[in-house]
Amino acid sequence: MDAAAPAQAPVGSAPPVHDDAYLAFWRERHLCTLTTLRADGSPHVVPVGVTYDADAGIARVIASRGSRKVRNVEAAGGAARVAVCQVAGRRWATLEGTAAVRADRASVAEAERRYAERYRTPSPNPERVVIEITVERAMGRG
Repeated sequence: MDAAAPAQAPVGSAPPVHDDAYLAFWRERHLCTLTTLRADGSPHVVPVGVTYDADAGIARVIASRGSRKVRNVEAAGGAARVAVCQVAGRRWATLEGTAAVRADRASVAEAERRYAERYRTPSPNPERVVIEITVERAMGRG
């Protein structure tokens, strides 16, 4: 994927189309960042683990219910604009979209399963929720 010509899809359209190298990069184990917006509009950037289901156009971040990132997403009332990013040398990838917090057991279990595939089995956490990001734009060089 060329940085000068990132894969993009207009808001509300099908998930972006990616090349094999870009998708492989999202399957490798890399620490990522999640950017949410505080009430004053300033960015809140934190390290996270991210999984990406390109077919569904969904990125997932597991988190504790009371964390600042979860509160920032919830405060946006279903319209939270967020970005996740990872970098390794000259390779980088950013996914942008709209986030929602899911607390139902099925969504959390699916996010934990995907996290375990990319990283490791997460520690038990009864306060766990998942931030689900509907990906609207993808950029980078895998």
